[in-house]
Amino acid sequence: MIFISVGYGNIVNADRIVSVSSAVSAPSKRMIQEAKDTGRCIDVTQGRRTKSVIVMDSDHVILSALHVVTIAARIDAAASGRPAAFDDEDDGEDGMDD
Repeated sequence: MIFISVGYGNIVNADRIVSVSSAVSAPSKRMIQEAKDTGRCIDVTQGRRTKSVIVMDSDHVILSALHVVTIAARIDAAASGRPAAFDDEDDGEDGMDD
């Protein structure tokens, strides 16, 4: 199993990720609402703005405050065995006003 940090001390099994997408699109918002309604939504944003939606092979939807590219880089790092997969430095606090 390969784990990656999705922010604020939370980790997920990278082998079980189906997709990572932006949270701002209408389809993503519908998917989030459906997951909330059925109890499949896991919010790890710690009250911050949701920037990415991680869909797992178990049909769970994980909401993260990290950007899609940050999570993608962590997945790549984990697959390559680099320690950046656990780097929680930016945790959504990138100084950008999104």
